Amino acid sequence: MAKCDVCGKGVHFGNNVSHSHRRSNAVWSSNIKRVRCKVSGGSKRMHVCTRCLRSGRVERA
Repeated sequence: MAKCDVCGKGVHFGNNVSHSHRRSNAVWSSNIKRVRCKVSGGSKRMHVCTRCLRSGRVERA
């Protein structure tokens, strides 16, 4: 899974816990999009999480 090129957010690991309290491994993926962004005068494809897109940390090209 990709990581956000802006904030570094990636996958998160933990446990699924059932009603009987048995545990199994769980992976939660961050909502990461591949978008075209303006970087130093030109445009570049980057992996960016939706929180960074929504907050305006990157400018779309």
